[in-house]
Amino acid sequence: MPGDPRKRAGHDHRSVFKDSAADTYYRRGDTCVNRPAGRSQIHIREGMRANETGYNLIMESELIEPAVKAALSTRWLGRTYRYFPEIPSTNTALKEMIAAGDAHDPPHGTVLLADYQSQGRGRLGRAWWASPGSSLLLSILFRPSWPAQRMQWLMMSASLAAADAIEATAGLRIGVKWPNDLVVEQDDAFHKVSGLLVDGDIGSKGIVHALILGIGINVNIPADDLPKTSTPSTSLMESIGQPVSRIALLVTFLQLLEEYYEASVRGHSPQPAWKQRLVTLGRAVRATVPGAALPIVGVAEDTDAWGSLQIRDEHGHLHSVSAGDVTLR
Repeated sequence: MPGDPRKRAGHDHRSVFKDSAADTYYRRGDTCVNRPAGRSQIHIREGMRANETGYNLIMESELIEPAVKAALSTRWLGRTYRYFPEIPSTNTALKEMIAAGDAHDPPHGTVLLADYQSQGRGRLGRAWWASPGSSLLLSILFRPSWPAQRMQWLMMSASLAAADAIEATAGLRIGVKWPNDLVVEQDDAFHKVSGLLVDGDIGSKGIVHALILGIGINVNIPADDLPKTSTPSTSLMESIGQPVSRIALLVTFLQLLEEYYEASVRGHSPQPAWKQRLVTLGRAVRATVPGAALPIVGVAEDTDAWGSLQIRDEHGHLHSVSAGDVTLR
């Protein structure tokens, strides 16, 4: 790949990692720094963190609070922003902040972002892992006062905002694999670049008081560090052959998400636009549904207004799936 930092002379392309903002290169068992003139010194210390990567990087991230706040163009989303070099889970931390606060603290639009999560989780409780400094890993608080059914609108809006932001910053055409995976087509197969998760606090009258959106985007992960998943994974860097600015992607995503969310508040459903991005429709699928004895096997024909997948089985019966795990066959 032209311009791929992992193939530069003197670097082992199988294990080297680059942070696109700091122009820092490092690899297992070595200290390897390329620091342009005018940049602050970057320190790398080995052996401090015992994890799968074998890396430990101590540096000033491009995603620190002053840099992100200066780059934001939103009115309210991300205006309360906290950056963590490392944290067990941004979702868990945000839940703890909500439990310790009140109806307005932390405020609507709060964003927590980490360069590394040691206990990150995706949908259905699956582990979400990304090497330090390689991805966008964040959780966002919304306080919508919506009926519970509208929770899916946030998932749709976030999927659209992330897909649009990736296309704007990396030039990749992004599809949505139902319900919450963002994928890019490579070598006649769909590869996952992002996943989303929405947790809700629903009151006794069925009104959502708080929603937490968690999202992870594989930005600059080398091929050998990509997670092994049922849907093959890739990163933006691997897809286009060069690193992608994480701060540009972040602020673009937040701006678009604010716009999609405000449209939803005004009553405009994101479902038609979200449906246009679904790569699942018209394909043979297998759906594993919680509580069902057998999976549903058939063709994904449509979605309803709230995002439930409509699957027609071999006997002609139409099944509506609102939750579950769907694989393409």
